[in-house]
Amino acid sequence: MLSFRSVFAVVFPLASGVLNAQVDPGVRSGPPGAGTPIAGMSAGETYFFTNQGIPQFTEVETVSSGLGPRFNLNSCAGCHAQPAVGGTSPAMNPQVALAPAIAPGSTVPPFLQPNGPVREVRFIRNPDGTPDGGVHDIFTIVGRSDAPAGCAISQPDFSNPNNIIFRIPTPLFGAGLIEAITDTTLKQNLASDPDGRKAQFGIRGHVNTSANDGTVTRFGWKAQNKSLMIFAGEAYNVEMGVTNENFPTEREENPNCATNPTPESGPGFNVGSMDPSDITSFMGFMKFLDQPTPACTGTACSASIQNGRQMFVQVGCATCHTPGLTTGLNASAALSQQTANLFSDIALHHMGPRLADGIAQGAAGPDEFRTAPLWGLGQRIFFLHDGRTSDLLQAIRDHGTPGSEAEAVVDAFQSLTKSQKQDLLNFLRSL
Repeated sequence: MLSFRSVFAVVFPLASGVLNAQVDPGVRSGPPGAGTPIAGMSAGETYFFTNQGIPQFTEVETVSSGLGPRFNLNSCAGCHAQPAVGGTSPAMNPQVALAPAIAPGSTVPPFLQPNGPVREVRFIRNPDGTPDGGVHDIFTIVGRSDAPAGCAISQPDFSNPNNIIFRIPTPLFGAGLIEAITDTTLKQNLASDPDGRKAQFGIRGHVNTSANDGTVTRFGWKAQNKSLMIFAGEAYNVEMGVTNENFPTEREENPNCATNPTPESGPGFNVGSMDPSDITSFMGFMKFLDQPTPACTGTACSASIQNGRQMFVQVGCATCHTPGLTTGLNASAALSQQTANLFSDIALHHMGPRLADGIAQGAAGPDEFRTAPLWGLGQRIFFLHDGRTSDLLQAIRDHGTPGSEAEAVVDAFQSLTKSQKQDLLNFLRSL
């Protein structure tokens, strides 16, 4: 029989020999455990995922297909790459590696590093002091061989660090399951407090909602997007500059640069057939990506990981990071009444001044963020909305400033023994 140390070393080979060191075990090795289609898909869903979703999600955009005039990268899969297509920022930043080829007339700003996270930039305020909050794309198409002649726009001014905040890509695994959870389930889960832990730890929270119909919005760092279709359309337009049927207007209308008819991506209205639009393909890919598979479950996990799961509940992490929620009835059998092991309540919570970004989106205030789903955490490299750390222990500590709903939870974590803290970290890296 394997000893505890041997079992731990199998799951976390990079952390063996430091069982009592109270450190983040680091990115889990082994197979991705993510990036595959969900089980139970129909033949049509499987065909669409494979033949429309994957090819479109991995396609590299050019100016003729809609890239720019301003953009952050030239493909969905470039940003969503770790540990598999559909994930989050990879270890080596493609924005830095590809910049000479895809944006030869642009300068790589210092907040992008070769071994740092993929980042988008938002400005907190406009020059006149009014709230901004929008994305300001890092690169332009100036200098590319396929750029229109005479295109001479400049990059934004990133010189004021006090007016800049960053966002990193959110993992897309299990996104269809998140979309399939009913509003009622989310609201009831948020209001539920059977053991009194939410009251004990001062956990409140509220959902973000659509201003149009009042329904729960759930995608993005502040849960600002209602659906995967809206999420796909916005990202296509904002991150790559491609106009589409959801976002049909160029964000940069300089006539020397924006020369394509709009929308640049849309369905093909052909006699006898209609080709799906790119954003429909993106939506289908995200909808049918399976949730990540943890390194182990139940008694198959080491004693440390099993104890860490208990500590996760004991110190109050699970009051926001709800381990599992059940989807409602869905037109797709693969998504209907399934357990989503997301470790999130999809609600907004005040996170205090250390994490505040000064930006409001919908009902999400300047220091509020959606509870980040923890499934797949074991293979993430960068943490928090801006990717400021790769140290899971530091990410936990950054939750704990005065004004954060997680302050008492972090205090409870800090009161654990070193071995208990390590167990909790080991559990998180097993997800």
